[in-house]
Amino acid sequence: MNAFIKALPLVILLTFSWLFKTQGQQVSFKDTTSFYPNARRLQDQQVKWGYLSVPENWDDPQGKQIAIAVAVLKNTSHIPHADGVVFIQGGPGAGGIPNIWNWLSHPLREKNDIILFDVRGTSFSKPRLCPDLGKQLLEIFAKNQSGIEDEKQKVAAAVTCKQDMLDKGIDVNAYHSLSVARDLHALRTQLNYGRWNVYGVSYGTYMAQVYASTYPNDVRTLILDSPVADVSTYYTRNTGNYMHSLAKVFELCKKDPVCNKQYPDLEQVYYKTIAELQQHPVTVTVDKNTVPSERFTYNADDFKLALQQALYNKQLVEVIPLLIYQFHNRNEAVLKNLVTAFSGLLMLDYGVYYCVSCNEVLPNNRVADFANNTAPYKNLKGGLSFYQSDFKVCEAWNKNGKPLHHDLSNLSAAPYTVLVFSGGFDPITPRINAEEVVKHFARGYLVKADDYGHAPSFTKIGYNVANGFVNNPGQTPDINAYDKAIKVHLVKNVTLNKGIFNIGTSLNKPDLLFLAPLMVAFILMLVFAVIYLVKLLKKKYALLPDKIIRILTILTSVTGIIAIACAIYAIMQTATQNFYIMAFGLPVVFHYVFTMMLVFAGLLLLTLAYFILRIKKIHNRSMVFSVIFSNILLSVYLLYWGVI
Repeated sequence: MNAFIKALPLVILLTFSWLFKTQGQQVSFKDTTSFYPNARRLQDQQVKWGYLSVPENWDDPQGKQIAIAVAVLKNTSHIPHADGVVFIQGGPGAGGIPNIWNWLSHPLREKNDIILFDVRGTSFSKPRLCPDLGKQLLEIFAKNQSGIEDEKQKVAAAVTCKQDMLDKGIDVNAYHSLSVARDLHALRTQLNYGRWNVYGVSYGTYMAQVYASTYPNDVRTLILDSPVADVSTYYTRNTGNYMHSLAKVFELCKKDPVCNKQYPDLEQVYYKTIAELQQHPVTVTVDKNTVPSERFTYNADDFKLALQQALYNKQLVEVIPLLIYQFHNRNEAVLKNLVTAFSGLLMLDYGVYYCVSCNEVLPNNRVADFANNTAPYKNLKGGLSFYQSDFKVCEAWNKNGKPLHHDLSNLSAAPYTVLVFSGGFDPITPRINAEEVVKHFARGYLVKADDYGHAPSFTKIGYNVANGFVNNPGQTPDINAYDKAIKVHLVKNVTLNKGIFNIGTSLNKPDLLFLAPLMVAFILMLVFAVIYLVKLLKKKYALLPDKIIRILTILTSVTGIIAIACAIYAIMQTATQNFYIMAFGLPVVFHYVFTMMLVFAGLLLLTLAYFILRIKKIHNRSMVFSVIFSNILLSVYLLYWGVI
């Protein structure tokens, strides 16, 4: 009793100290308007938009405040006080709210609220760290220069970004996984959820593990898709992970007689292409909005990175043999279309990417281990410089910094159930990662998606497995669900045509101002083809030139309309099979589309020539020319798209 009385002042002091600290943090949540005010798909959705205000540095609660953007998709069953599923996006440097479209019809939303947030410093969160750095990096990679020069300029751009943040009073040391874990704990409290379901993907799985380790009582279930197992090997195993996944594609093609015939010696061609691009890079012209210089040069490092990124996605995996051969054949028309994919790679908020990477990742990796992992692959001519150069960036970044290490050892005592997804072709977080992660937990389950790449839970099968797991965490999840998945079928028999990609883009994002003249032309072609046909059948034209020009006009117009209709049909069918084929052309079964377009072009030239030669003998020549001009306009569009 005396001991308690003596300790009472200390207990009171600690209690008031804790209360003061909690109040001083001034954590709050404030509703806001939609982050997508013009998005019609969201107008009939029940979404709570807001900002979570938290200390930038949780160890300095009286210091600067930052705002975390939040979107809560309410469950579609209108269940009050439903369980929550909080999603942690990867990168690091990607926001979660831009993924809202993937969650609108997700089966998890039927009974659960979906909580999306932009990791501090990303997307709609404030401040957003160096939002233009990704564009600067793309411009660096686009240049025709050595890898060493790329690395120097990349380091300079990153250091400039850091200095810019420091000049704005941003604490660059406060952006890491532990801070995100504290943000999540505060968010759960502010939104009044009990234990919730934590769903991390890619690097978000590491943040999820740090969160679960720091606040185990916040977690009901844990889903880790494409997990980071050990941050100390995240970079050092990079080359081996990539080559192990790519070797699976080489083996698939070798075992497929048609693939092996169309793309012979695929592995040797891959290495040969690396050697050729080292000596003679390929430069293509691109849209100014993508790269201001309007030029992008593919060197050997870009080629390797393009294939590594292709391994992330099942449909891209299927076009890898075709992609390797297009690089080998230096097909500039096709390679031009791939620059858009490169720009997508650099859509992360790289200020956050480097804050997190240089605070907690690169300091725990050794460049010597990266080199040792790369050494067995002599013909590769070095590892992926995109990742290797990060060692140099963080070396310059961390001159006065203190590296972080998060102890995750207590995860083995976690009482909740854990579901881990792993793709068979994943080049960045491969199967071995998932196997290691599952061992960390007493109640862990591994779902193997052998025919997928990165983030396989974002598939129809994955949706259903995750939904069943969250709604019934006490039951054994369907870990063999992907056994029913369609196997990888490497793309073969493609007719190359650079214009199909452009037509597909115009159809996917229609610009009415751009397409309006073409639509008017189609109407004229169709209407007058019918009128001329009726008059010909009724023998309204007495002179032979009038008959011939109208017959030619009908044939040209009908052929043009059918050719476009067939092209649209072929594009729609190809998109359902594999959208990425259109970056190269169309399956050979649709080769007739290009034949029809050439026939159309030939008929148009013949019609125009006859009109010019017999113009004085043709009645209503101005109207006839209007129809011919409509056909000419169609041909201009086809030329603009690059189809003919």
